Amino acid sequence: EVQLVESGGGLVQAGGSLRLSCAASGFTFDDYAIGWFRQAPGKEREGVSCIMSSDGMTHYADSVKGRFTITSDNAKNTVYLQMNSLKPEDTAVYYCAAGLIPTLDYEYDYWGQGTQVTVSS
Repeated sequence: EVQLVESGGGLVQAGGSLRLSCAASGFTFDDYAIGWFRQAPGKEREGVSCIMSSDGMTHYADSVKGRFTITSDNAKNTVYLQMNSLKPEDTAVYYCAAGLIPTLDYEYDYWGQGTQVTVSS
């Protein structure tokens, strides 16, 4: 059974930091890209960042470049999203997903349940 379990969300003040984790199981981790997506109330889902664990290739949305960093611990089948200099507009439910193509505009195959990130001003 494929599972993607996010953790690390919470409430933080603007300018603060959070680290999200995505623990993956049930598929060959190295074969898949892991992406982080977010959806704020009343808005469309947005791709945030993704990483191909086999070669470390990463992509970031322009809105988070320089503030967010995605990394992969292949020994733990876990991907992290370090979020620094958080802004109120980063408030959303954050989802991790697994897909075969490491881009942010591709429909990923497997999805986690999401974790809430709230940034107060």
